[in-house]
Amino acid sequence: MKAILQSAYGEPAQVLSLGEADKPIPNKGEVLVRVKAASVHADVWHVVKGWPYVLRAMGSGLARPKNPIPGTDMAGVVEALGEGVTRFQVGDAVFGECAKGFQWANGGAYAEYVAVTQDALAHKPDTVSFEQAASVPTPGLIAWHNLMGPRPWRAGQHVLINGAGGGVGAVALQLAKAHGATVTAVEHTSKLAMVRALGADHVLDYTRDDPTQGGPRYDFILDVASNLNIRDCARVFNPGGVYILIGHDHYGASGSKWLGSGIPSFVKLLLRTAFDPHLVKPNMAAPDRLAGMALFADLMDKGQLTPVVDRVFPMAQVVDAMAYLASGRAMGRIVVVP
Repeated sequence: MKAILQSAYGEPAQVLSLGEADKPIPNKGEVLVRVKAASVHADVWHVVKGWPYVLRAMGSGLARPKNPIPGTDMAGVVEALGEGVTRFQVGDAVFGECAKGFQWANGGAYAEYVAVTQDALAHKPDTVSFEQAASVPTPGLIAWHNLMGPRPWRAGQHVLINGAGGGVGAVALQLAKAHGATVTAVEHTSKLAMVRALGADHVLDYTRDDPTQGGPRYDFILDVASNLNIRDCARVFNPGGVYILIGHDHYGASGSKWLGSGIPSFVKLLLRTAFDPHLVKPNMAAPDRLAGMALFADLMDKGQLTPVVDRVFPMAQVVDAMAYLASGRAMGRIVVVP
């Protein structure tokens, strides 16, 4: 089969190329999927770059990627079933995440075929395209894991999402709305119309508005952009309000090559949980893919989760797709197709 192959860690233009690879054979509990679309997102960029270095020890491979085919999120059609698969049939349209464990490893999605464990897949609703469905799994699982997991969810709470127009933020906005929250979205001027269309009740333009100043009070602040200060956020919390940091490294613009900026920030916040009532201990368990994917399929089918796709690139142009991702200009998700 044709596939994008990663020869080493480094700049995408230097380490990625279109080549030939063996067609996977599904193992027990796995499904062979003929890929129709695959998503380009921040975790894939980190694994291709091998940056920060500590992530190489968290599943990707120390010297070079264990799996030479990048990509974790895809949508396609079931081609064959491994032993013991009961949830799908040949010909089913599906979407899911093909990386195992955490998302910091290549999953093989940038290829004509990929083998995926059945518990990481869901049936694709007819209401969305393959390109839309492929853009959901990783950002969806990150958003759901952080937004719905730190404490019991309460309908009617006021949620601030900083960076609501990106991959994680756009899903988090719609998840919060689907579960009864009032949402304030913080974004750049160019993305305010998009987050309004996704359901934001209030919008703030970060080029002129400081979400930690002014009158509104929040029960939950999800800091996807990772540039708020917890001390400043304390001014705008309701009693019992919670702050969650996602840990966006902005494609290497900040932090060291060894740890990036996200990991030191997480450590500092973890130490503060002992005395700061607005912080909860981070949930380090891997997201429940089976439950998460079922939720996303249901919300897409009901029209409560509408993935926004900015551009679709041929898979052979994955280097251009990753450059566009890192530019920060995308108004929605970026997808490659075989």
